[in-house]
Amino acid sequence: MASQPEQSPAGGFKKETVFLIGLGCLIIGFLSGIVFSVYKMPAGSGSAQVAGGQPQVQPGKLNPDQAKKLLQLELEVQKNPENVEAWTNLGHLYFDSDQAEKAITAYNKSLALAPNNADVLTDLGVMYRRVGKPQEAIASFDRAIQANNKHDTSRFNKGIVLLYDLKDQPGAIAAWQELVNLNPMATAPNGQMVSEIIKEIQDKKLN
Repeated sequence: MASQPEQSPAGGFKKETVFLIGLGCLIIGFLSGIVFSVYKMPAGSGSAQVAGGQPQVQPGKLNPDQAKKLLQLELEVQKNPENVEAWTNLGHLYFDSDQAEKAITAYNKSLALAPNNADVLTDLGVMYRRVGKPQEAIASFDRAIQANNKHDTSRFNKGIVLLYDLKDQPGAIAAWQELVNLNPMATAPNGQMVSEIIKEIQDKKLN
């Protein structure tokens, strides 16, 4: 799934990327009544290798057109394994149909061909979190930031995983502070300023 969350953090997130996993949102937790989510990046590049065997579309997850497209993409990457766009779009469809392991494979395949796609790296990070691998998620977000220093979505998502999955509040604050330093107007998906979120966390810590 391409990462395209609804623009949130300063010109960053898009709806599909909306850090909630494009078409689906990943609710990560609550803090002072605020719901934080990990977003998906806009459809971009790279998918991963499709697991061997007959393609399996999860029922109820994709509409008929998407299911047809998924099968076409699986055949395409088998015939043309260096088709970066096909791998990426395949990863997005796996992302949307909750086939996280396959999405990870597809995105990694895409990144092997085009390693500096920050959007794909961010979507990969979201999928790693989905399968319970927060350290790998952080590594993917860091790679996205390295590829694009002003990638708001990856910076915001990194803070979410640090705070909720790794229980590293100082690390989360540091990640979000770096985002605010680069983009003072950065906002979370719910529209709240990231700078305000940092203040709420710090105030709660003092109380």
